[in-house]
Amino acid sequence: MSRVYNFSAGPSMLPESVLKTAAAEMLDYNGSGQSVMEMSHRSKVYEEIIKACEASLREVMNIPDNYKVLFLQGGASSQFAMVPLNLMNKNNKADFVVTGQWAKKAYAEAARYGKANVVASSADKTFSYIPKLDPASFDPEADYFHICLNNTIYGTKYHELPDTGSVPLVADISSCALSEPIDVSKFGLLYAGAQKNMGPAGLTVVIIREDLIGSAMDITPTMFNYQTHADNGSMFNTPPTYAIYICKLVLDWIKNEIGGLEKMKEINEKKAALLYDFLDSSRLFKGTVEKDSRSLMNIPFVTGDEELDKKFVAEATAAGFVNLKGHRSVGGMRASIYNAMPVEGVEKLVAFMKAFEEANA
Repeated sequence: MSRVYNFSAGPSMLPESVLKTAAAEMLDYNGSGQSVMEMSHRSKVYEEIIKACEASLREVMNIPDNYKVLFLQGGASSQFAMVPLNLMNKNNKADFVVTGQWAKKAYAEAARYGKANVVASSADKTFSYIPKLDPASFDPEADYFHICLNNTIYGTKYHELPDTGSVPLVADISSCALSEPIDVSKFGLLYAGAQKNMGPAGLTVVIIREDLIGSAMDITPTMFNYQTHADNGSMFNTPPTYAIYICKLVLDWIKNEIGGLEKMKEINEKKAALLYDFLDSSRLFKGTVEKDSRSLMNIPFVTGDEELDKKFVAEATAAGFVNLKGHRSVGGMRASIYNAMPVEGVEKLVAFMKAFEEANA
């Protein structure tokens, strides 16, 4: 059977060369006579894998030396609690910009542990834009300022970061990690579920400035304390070993086959332009996001007719373009065109959309 073009918002498609390498090494990794799935996380051979993964992530993302890289579990959703438990520790308050379901959940969870202040929201227009921010509304005494850098469901992205001064900027980068260069030094903490651009589900990556570690609330469970994982090299308990191994292979692919994040960004911009240009000229389809807030990774669109949307999704699936159904809160369709989606996948999707338009407009 031939492989489909998978436009899933996550877990998403992985680079084919990564899957082939993993398949070739499945029964015998590097002469060890065992699969990475089977080996002890305390073994020397696995220690080399996790160290290489961290080194590659530091190299690819240009992570400064005063930041720790933590390989955790629990998804980005676990970070909605871990961040306030560890950072909301001086003045017991934090600022939030609510730009979608995940930003809203991060805010709601933080409100359980202290004062969570919404400085701006785009809920008034179904999260179809990134709100303009007024620094005068920021609390200079906040322990941190939280944003969701790219909003998977609604297809929006920050193209300018808020200037939070001395207040640490915290960002959920689950659906845009490794899609383009990012200046890590502008953030106090970055976190991401791996299952979109970094690897398979099960791995959560946290990049945290060292001075933000070590002041967790007394009620913080041991497993939710960043200090626990920083002190133990992400080995306090059994880490998601196979997901870390695949993440290492993805990073190798970005370095050696793509040529780094600048090149990755160029490819992603080309893919996004193909789809956005068609949507902007289409007689049938239209994008749902304001142009200055558009994401490179997640592109929602509609026909304006629910039955026609359903027909499109069904026919697209039959033609090998899968997981295009939009989130229930937006409706319509959503094409998630993460790093592993080849340019030809988007070209073929646009050609299919043109043919569907001719037959149905």
